[in-house]
Amino acid sequence: MIETLARPGTEVDDDLTASGLLALARDRKAAEDRAAADLLDLAARWADLHPPESIHHAATFTSGRGIGMEVEAPIAGDGCPTVAEFCVAELGTVLGISIVSAKRLIGHALELRHRLPRLWTQVQSGGVAPWRARMVAEATIHATPSLTPEAAGWVDAQVAAVAGRIGPVQLDRLVAESIKRFELAPADPAADPDDGYLSVDPRHVTVHDQDVHYAGTMHLEADLDIADALDVDRVLTHGAELRKALGSTESLDVRRAQALGDLARTQTALDLHTRGHTQGRAGASGQDGLPVAREVVLHAHFEAVSVAEQMVFGPAGRLEERQRLVLLDQVQSWCGDSRTKVTIKPVIDLNAHLEAPGYEIPDRIREQIILRDRTCVFPWCTRPARGCDVDHVIEYDHDAEADGRPQPGPTQTDNLGALCRFHHRLKTHTAWHYDVIGPGEFEWTSPHGHRYRRDPTGTTALDPPPEPSRRPQIPRQRRP
Repeated sequence: MIETLARPGTEVDDDLTASGLLALARDRKAAEDRAAADLLDLAARWADLHPPESIHHAATFTSGRGIGMEVEAPIAGDGCPTVAEFCVAELGTVLGISIVSAKRLIGHALELRHRLPRLWTQVQSGGVAPWRARMVAEATIHATPSLTPEAAGWVDAQVAAVAGRIGPVQLDRLVAESIKRFELAPADPAADPDDGYLSVDPRHVTVHDQDVHYAGTMHLEADLDIADALDVDRVLTHGAELRKALGSTESLDVRRAQALGDLARTQTALDLHTRGHTQGRAGASGQDGLPVAREVVLHAHFEAVSVAEQMVFGPAGRLEERQRLVLLDQVQSWCGDSRTKVTIKPVIDLNAHLEAPGYEIPDRIREQIILRDRTCVFPWCTRPARGCDVDHVIEYDHDAEADGRPQPGPTQTDNLGALCRFHHRLKTHTAWHYDVIGPGEFEWTSPHGHRYRRDPTGTTALDPPPEPSRRPQIPRQRRP
């Protein structure tokens, strides 16, 4: 009996023994690693074909690590070729991944080929799993301070010597040792000269906003200075005890989590501490005499549904921030927990046809497009629409009225779409273009002719993958 798996053309004998199944699983994993190594090679070749040009800047990562400003960081380390920023979009859409993921893939490929050549050779020969090599590339690209080619080469030699079998902690130590050996960090007279690991600061606070629990919670992790960590622990313990004294019946863990939220809002803890005590405090701006807490604006959307249509854990809606599930009970608790200002906006008909004279987009039309599109409408982009530009799909002609011609790109609902700034620039300066095919539905065409449908449910690739007459020949080893 032959059982056909989900992937066409893959057949597995249903009568395989346990040994046979294990052997087949091993072969499939080897094929997966081979495909991942080939993909790295193809990403590096794609970069070779697309150096930056006059209008196409080099692709970078943008982060908020600067003081009061965003910082542009290259996608690979010093010594790697730069890549035209707009070419990343085509590769990313073909692979069905975001721009950030596509940049990371290309950056890892270039880092391995140019700065970690030993590891690159091992990956292409099958000696090291691509995911392990990419972990090393990520560390050497984003090391602080930045690694020189020589420092990266030293890390490459150490990792290649053990065939990539290295964990995150050992990798951090290697990077730190490399920084120390090549004297990349500024001298610190208070530092222990024998402690290379501490030359890299491991402190961080990370909010895992891509993994939201159905109950509306989000995971946060941090590494703090010991004194800071103990101070935070004391504050959370005090906040949890205070909540219990005020009548909370929640568990200790829940009360500590709530206390952390109070700490983030800065003044809510003061609200709890003085509730029922001092009122009319001098300098306070609230009606109860308390300082006004810092404002946090959230946009929650709920639809009127019957009881039968409600989710098993209660009525749920959508939080614009991060496009996440939010429970109605949770919103009610937010509103009742502190002095919260709640604004109910008028219902906007997302199917209504709105239009305005001229180029400028009125607030009522902008809000309709934001609510309709939810995110940037470029394939697989997830940037919230509220932070996007509202783009005229067919370009507005500023000279049409003066020339007595009809306006080809009017300011109206069916000619507008939300585009993040990067994809707005991509559409303006390259051969990418899109058409409106329905309310909130768009069809994109790439410079190489690939087509994608983007609607409120997500992105669909319309073109099947090209079928070459023969399997592409990917070299198993490539010297940098």
